[in-house]
Amino acid sequence: MKFRLTAFGLHLAGSACALSVVLGGLYLGWYRWPGWYLTSAAHVVGIVALVDVVLGPTLTLVIASPRKPRRELVRDIAIIVTVQVVALGYGAATLWRGRPLYYTFSVNRLELVQAAHIDADEVALAQQQNPQLAPYWHSRPRWIWAPLPENADEAARIVQGAVFGGKDVIEMPRYFRPWQQGLAKLRDQLGTLADIKGLTPAAKQSLRAPLARLDVASTERACLLLWGGGRRVLVVFDPGSLSIRAILMIR
Repeated sequence: MKFRLTAFGLHLAGSACALSVVLGGLYLGWYRWPGWYLTSAAHVVGIVALVDVVLGPTLTLVIASPRKPRRELVRDIAIIVTVQVVALGYGAATLWRGRPLYYTFSVNRLELVQAAHIDADEVALAQQQNPQLAPYWHSRPRWIWAPLPENADEAARIVQGAVFGGKDVIEMPRYFRPWQQGLAKLRDQLGTLADIKGLTPAAKQSLRAPLARLDVASTERACLLLWGGGRRVLVVFDPGSLSIRAILMIR
């Protein structure tokens, strides 16, 4: 039993280290709050952790035996490790494709844009026409303003396309502009908690205490929803400077 436990412990430590390095790098680079929540990254992480930290070491505990020939034991563990590496690679690739690139303000809403939302043609156009705000492989999440183009015909074409399932302006980084330039228009969209549409009375009630701790008065227009996938968070701004004071989970 001691041999099995030693093999299990070594396998568990190695698996945990590998998982921590990969997921830690992705979290620190791209998935800090609220990215991990809005992208539902916990689902992918849970599956990968189940295979790499639970299933893999447990199988080693089962198959490890001092009576088994060394070559056979090495082969069995190698098979287990291969499955773990494949699972970790799949999970890392999934998280990489879904990594948050932009938190956008466009027209009247805040919305998360993930890497998978921007196709290769738009990336190339942005790198040519708007290199400072274009996405690159090393780009970290940025808050940006995504206004419709000044050309009325082009703006109408984008709006019409988005209505019928085409690309929206938030998926066209060639049109992105610095966050600070959109603050005047952002101010016009802020509302009180009571003004926020799409929240149930229970959700609004759960947000009252966090807002009170931030000293946000019930009459203060400081809030706007941030959308990402099927989830939302409430972004609380300073009414004066429009700096972000807090990003609150909606329960």
